[in-house]
Amino acid sequence: MYGWNDGMGLWGYVLMSISMVVVWGAIITGIVLLARSLRAPSPYGTHPQPPRVAEDVLAERFARVEIDASEYRDRLAVLRGHPGT
Repeated sequence: MYGWNDGMGLWGYVLMSISMVVVWGAIITGIVLLARSLRAPSPYGTHPQPPRVAEDVLAERFARVEIDASEYRDRLAVLRGHPGT
């Protein structure tokens, strides 16, 4: 009559095993995340922003309606080395 009234039964052992795996997984995940946050940033991990091209800045100003179409074309021609076209 073992396991009928005084034992955990099959589901008790299954739930205990699953909870043990979950607890150890949480502990290991916490240690890994803590180690990553304490690690010094790598100089190779960050990528600097590429320099902005003058034509891109001009196109952004045109898109924000800070300049009109004729002024955009004139300034773009100057940037490309064709002033007065």
